[in-house]
Amino acid sequence: MIVNMYRQFLPIILLTISNIFMTFAWYGHLKYKSTALWLVVLVSWGIAFLEYCFQVPANRIGHEFFSAAQLKTIQEVITLVVFSIFSILYLKEEFRWNYLVGFAFIVLAVFFIFKKW
Repeated sequence: MIVNMYRQFLPIILLTISNIFMTFAWYGHLKYKSTALWLVVLVSWGIAFLEYCFQVPANRIGHEFFSAAQLKTIQEVITLVVFSIFSILYLKEEFRWNYLVGFAFIVLAVFFIFKKW
């Protein structure tokens, strides 16, 4: 039972790690606007490869417990949390109230997707 519970949370952990890599691949270069675009693309691809090394197993394992729509929803919520932290701490951007409202609507979507009707 404990092992099964661990396996159910493993996809969430892997998706979180995956999203950290992908956030840096997609947005980390914004602090280095003077770096050549071709170099930024190559570095981003390398980081994205690491992202896939966590994302693919996360979805493979997660599909034992969740539907594909549920996995995608989990991934989107994780993405928003990771990106919010990233934009505040790394990019030094302000977190505005309307972002929070928008995220609250996404959490409402999570309710509808996971609710057993």
